[in-house]
Amino acid sequence: MIDLRVVREQPDLVRASQRARGEDESLVDVLVAADEERRAAGTRYDTTRAEQKDVGRQVAGATGDARDALLARGRELAEAVRAAEAERDAAAERADAALMALSNVVEADAPVGGEADFRVVEHVGSPRDFAAEGFEPRDHLELGQLLGAIDVERGAKVSGSRFYYLTGVGALLEMALVQLAMAQAVGSGFTPVLPPALVKPRAMEGTGFLGQAAENVYRLEADDLYLVGTAEVPLAAYHMDEILDAGSLPLRYAGFSPCFRREAGSHGKDTRGIWRVHWFDKVEMFSFCRPEDAVAEHRRLLAWEQEFLARLELPYRVIDVATGDLGASAARKYDCEAWIPSYGDYREVTSTSNCTEYQARRLGIRMREADGVRPLATLNGTLCAMTRTIVALLENHQQADGSVRVPEALRPYLAGVDILKPVG
Repeated sequence: MIDLRVVREQPDLVRASQRARGEDESLVDVLVAADEERRAAGTRYDTTRAEQKDVGRQVAGATGDARDALLARGRELAEAVRAAEAERDAAAERADAALMALSNVVEADAPVGGEADFRVVEHVGSPRDFAAEGFEPRDHLELGQLLGAIDVERGAKVSGSRFYYLTGVGALLEMALVQLAMAQAVGSGFTPVLPPALVKPRAMEGTGFLGQAAENVYRLEADDLYLVGTAEVPLAAYHMDEILDAGSLPLRYAGFSPCFRREAGSHGKDTRGIWRVHWFDKVEMFSFCRPEDAVAEHRRLLAWEQEFLARLELPYRVIDVATGDLGASAARKYDCEAWIPSYGDYREVTSTSNCTEYQARRLGIRMREADGVRPLATLNGTLCAMTRTIVALLENHQQADGSVRVPEALRPYLAGVDILKPVG
């Protein structure tokens, strides 16, 4: 959640952020009114409680009719205090709910608009001209079937649509990608983590995934647990309700986990192959840092993502995501989009978000400095989402005979294999 003081002191800033997101700016007015009501109810409770204490002190030295009157007044005040306390608590609950409903305040220079209004930051590499090479490129599913690497038919038979098996070199390719990603992350100072893929509601809500993204979350009702859609959730909650030493920051973690997404609202979209699926594995970077260092840390996460894509020898572009396409927690987000020949377009393979203090406030994570305790900042970045990266690798590095060239950086993790060849 955002800092309540920002709403009190700069409500127009928060309204402008809501407008930029395409969200309801009247939520700011609801919060301002609820906050005023909470403070007024708190004042009434404090005043009534103070009078009750004063009457209690007077009773000790009173006698006769005066004592009886004080006792009667004390009984009246006891009832009034209970009523004032209930009113205060109810007002606080309404104000907290109003605060939780607001998305993070976007960065001032983020591009304003919807999904199509992103700003291109840079292009890296050039798409191959397959026509000049004399052959029509295959899509990843055809290549995956030729290589014995992807089986969507049995995935659908066993689990339903948008599930799959990675088999043979497909399975080995994912494991190689995991090892390469983790090796880079550890070499960059990240602590490797295998986090739980099931979390309690507090973790899911605290990271902002039970608001606008709730429809894409899988919930296990019998256990009141959620399947995570990204390791961002358990990594963010790792230090939930803790106070960290500011001198230890930044703390950087690289988590490998399965990710589960219902993909609600995407029926009929990207259904072929393994581009948009209900389950995939991912290596996710996560950072806890000082709020004043968050913008620079965001650029570092983006640079690490770009380093990984360079190792895979993929053409890609970086986009500055428009405000209306940001998740509730993000103040700014950059996507790396690889060129996908079968789509004839750039498509997202990694993203990195600066969530400022939003998640930390919701999760109760603070840092201790010499002059006190305050919330810190959290940031996340995808280093490698396996299925989409495999799609990009197969399609961009394919050869005319259906074989696929293995980027040099991956070869040590594939027993030195430099070409994936069709089976049979």
